[in-house]
Amino acid sequence: MDTMPMTDKQLAVLEFLRECRGNGTAMPTVREIQERFGFSSPFSATRHLMALEKKGYINRAGGRARSTVLNEPAPPRWWNIPLLGAIPAGLPADAAEQADRCITVDPDSLRLKKNSRTFALEVRGDSMTGAGILDRDIVILELSEPHHHDIVAALIDGETTLKRYLVQHGKPLLRAENPNYPDLIPAQELVIQGVFRALIRINQNRP
Repeated sequence: MDTMPMTDKQLAVLEFLRECRGNGTAMPTVREIQERFGFSSPFSATRHLMALEKKGYINRAGGRARSTVLNEPAPPRWWNIPLLGAIPAGLPADAAEQADRCITVDPDSLRLKKNSRTFALEVRGDSMTGAGILDRDIVILELSEPHHHDIVAALIDGETTLKRYLVQHGKPLLRAENPNYPDLIPAQELVIQGVFRALIRINQNRP
């Protein structure tokens, strides 16, 4: 967007428009802008809107209230997701959950559903490399019911692991995405702790 410099008052009006959009409220009318900034007349507010439109910051539909549209993408909605330690992507192992820190993500870019209950784990091991999940990656999981072929964090017979969830002949099992690892069939217990939704690779120099 090729824009021109603004005066301090025009910038204040633009920030007010951004604030309204960020709060999810309707764009203000000319009268509301006048009252917000104490302009002497509605025309003073209109004049600032006209200047912002001319400079390329907004678009307006003439003659319609609340018709202002910002000529810039909406800022991302940031989520803080608890990072609950690490999970083996190998053979199952004991894993104590510790919410030692959070990771901040843009849910839109990761295609996370609104109001989904999510948490994150750091991957340890190479059993899911065939699915593009590498050692030290961070996986984001949702508290949700698993479906056949989902990647899941699972508690199997008291130990945790990250594997693909399959149902064969009516019985569940866990399968690695690495031929060096065997299928895992629960002897007594299989609890799905989370369903894979997104991946974050901190070290961009890795594959």
